[in-house]
Amino acid sequence: MTATATVGQKPMIVTALLCFFLGVLGVHRFYVGKVGTGILQIVTFGGFFGIWPLIDFIMILIGKFTDKQGQPLAR
Repeated sequence: MTATATVGQKPMIVTALLCFFLGVLGVHRFYVGKVGTGILQIVTFGGFFGIWPLIDFIMILIGKFTDKQGQPLAR
């Protein structure tokens, strides 16, 4: 038997583009269902002007960013 990991429904490329262009507004977090942290990103202007979206962008690119259910994004 082989163990297969479940993968979320949200594509990685869409999430990465949303993070790159609208990361300060937390749009990528709303997209994957993380509404609470999306609101925090809006209120803090992306974690004090872009630190948080930069970290998220790197996490998305290396495949460590997950959706609300904890599933990795679809490649």
